[in-house]
Amino acid sequence: MKKKLFGFVLLISLLVTSFSGGVFAAENPNAEKDIVDTAVAAGQFNTLAAALQKAGLVETLKGKGPFTVFAPTDEAFAKLLKDLNITAEELLAREDLKDILLYHVVPGKVLSTDLKDGMKVKTVSGKEVTISLDPVQVNKSNVVKADVLASNGVIHVIDAVLLPQ
Repeated sequence: MKKKLFGFVLLISLLVTSFSGGVFAAENPNAEKDIVDTAVAAGQFNTLAAALQKAGLVETLKGKGPFTVFAPTDEAFAKLLKDLNITAEELLAREDLKDILLYHVVPGKVLSTDLKDGMKVKTVSGKEVTISLDPVQVNKSNVVKADVLASNGVIHVIDAVLLPQ
């Protein structure tokens, strides 16, 4: 009988602890996920996550930042693979993979309210992207969701992979 009571009390304690931990996390803005964890949790950036891993950029984008990331969805990568007539494995094996990914990252936290039509923004790769506001685009890629906040920056979801010229 004592074992059953102890087990029941232990189970209740664990449940209360797990629920209260979630409440504290919600109240603590510092508990917010970083850019990589935010993207992974969204479930639509698997190819991007694999590419970041392959290029050795995961730790960088989990770093202090702040960063602005134009994040292509899995659908955007699928379109690129079809357009280039290559496989995902071939994409991940490209020598310029890191440069392509860095072309999607801007130093600092740039929100949609900071953008101006026609502005040029220098990426971490050293090359510029052009912002358009009607419709909202980065180069020729549409921004399908803006201002996804993370603890170390912001993500803008785009519908095409940006390729540096």
